[in-house]
Amino acid sequence: MDDDSRYQAVRSRDERFDGVFFTAVLTTGIYCRPSCPATTPKRANVRFVPSAAAAQGAGFRACRRCRPDAVPGSAEWNVRADAVGRAMRLISDGVVDREGVAGLADRLGYSARQVQRQLVAELGAGPIALARAQRAHTARVLLQTTELPITELAFAAGFASVRQFNDTIRAVYDRTPSALRAAAPAGDRDGPAAGPGGAGIPLRLAYRGAYAAGAVFDFLQRRALPGVEETSGPAGDRRYRRTLALPHGTGIAEVGESAGATGGRWLPCRLHLSDPRDLTCAVQRLRRLFDLDADPYAVAERLGGHPLLGPLVAATPGLRSPGAAEPAELAVRAVLGQQITVGAARTLGGRLVAALGKPLDRPDGGLTHLFPEPAALADAPLTELGMPESRRATLRTLGAALADGRVVLDPGADRDEVTAALLALRGIGPWTAGYVRMRALGDPDVLLTGDAGVRHGLALLGASPTDAEEWRPWRSYAVHHLWHATAS
Repeated sequence: MDDDSRYQAVRSRDERFDGVFFTAVLTTGIYCRPSCPATTPKRANVRFVPSAAAAQGAGFRACRRCRPDAVPGSAEWNVRADAVGRAMRLISDGVVDREGVAGLADRLGYSARQVQRQLVAELGAGPIALARAQRAHTARVLLQTTELPITELAFAAGFASVRQFNDTIRAVYDRTPSALRAAAPAGDRDGPAAGPGGAGIPLRLAYRGAYAAGAVFDFLQRRALPGVEETSGPAGDRRYRRTLALPHGTGIAEVGESAGATGGRWLPCRLHLSDPRDLTCAVQRLRRLFDLDADPYAVAERLGGHPLLGPLVAATPGLRSPGAAEPAELAVRAVLGQQITVGAARTLGGRLVAALGKPLDRPDGGLTHLFPEPAALADAPLTELGMPESRRATLRTLGAALADGRVVLDPGADRDEVTAALLALRGIGPWTAGYVRMRALGDPDVLLTGDAGVRHGLALLGASPTDAEEWRPWRSYAVHHLWHATAS
């Protein structure tokens, strides 16, 4: 896009570009998302920036009407496998807050200077500024949804000091923290306790375009692991809940299915965290699990135009490719699911959780455990699973590889390197490596040619893997359309 086409998108309030670029208005000093309902500024008064951090760095304040800091993330970072795409996924996960720029660079295999230069060139801001913008958004959420004391809240949002927190909130939102808190309806706020025993932190997980929530919840419900996950409620109004092992503690996440019916493009969420510092990381994990940063317009344009796949896309608009809240857990579950049904894999997973999972300090309904850590699998006999020794050996091998870093599944992992590392492990073949790549690493372009459901779906359409070459770079979404068609 050039600036003239961006301005046309702003004039038409085209939400397809929310999160792709931001509109900075010179006369007001405010930046907005393209779909902002406010009066469209004159072309001469508009500048376009590639990130909220770039707008904030240039001195622009976030619009109070459209809340540009809360837009879904750009789908570009899901598609791109280069250093910038990997860096953006890691920054979203909170790596800069936890490990600094040096830690980010080390994970990427570049120098800090190289990372800074590449991010500034493409996003108009370096890793510190990008992380600062994310901290500001986290702080606003905590200010407006909890009664946490300001000092606790500042550190929970990732700020190094209360002074830094105050200065950032004033710069980004043109309000003091107290004024920003007062602007939220009092009924939207919970008490000071945000841990598993408290009311939790209420959130709205935004997405763009159509969202086939029913199909996503069906997918997760069929695979819900006893002790770690559960779903409840009737179709159309279900709740998905799961436990989370987070950098600073544990959490329980609850996500609802029905918000879209009210006209809002978001899923209702409530997080119960033992340590509020994990808010950003927990939110990003849920966004990946529910594939909320996808670009359904681009997916539909590519897949919907194919003569064989198009009818499936039209029948289920907004079908997503669910990721993983716990990548290591997903890899283990992929091995458990080799050559057996989804139901059988769920049963085996439940046995594994009961045998080696870490019990929660306070069980919550059907949620009783965290999924076993990889190191716990490395030396376990696993006889309680009732599996052949060869597959138990594969689980132990995978657990050891995840524990000692031979296989790294963090958000910024190099997908090709991970695939090669997985295939080098005895007992892991192309289907398992591809499934991990699609879900744990969020690759939107994986075709599981060895999957029985995919083969059945292709046969149903009269298509072949050769036809699927035309579905790039969205073949993971095509896989879900094929699965959905065969399950219907």
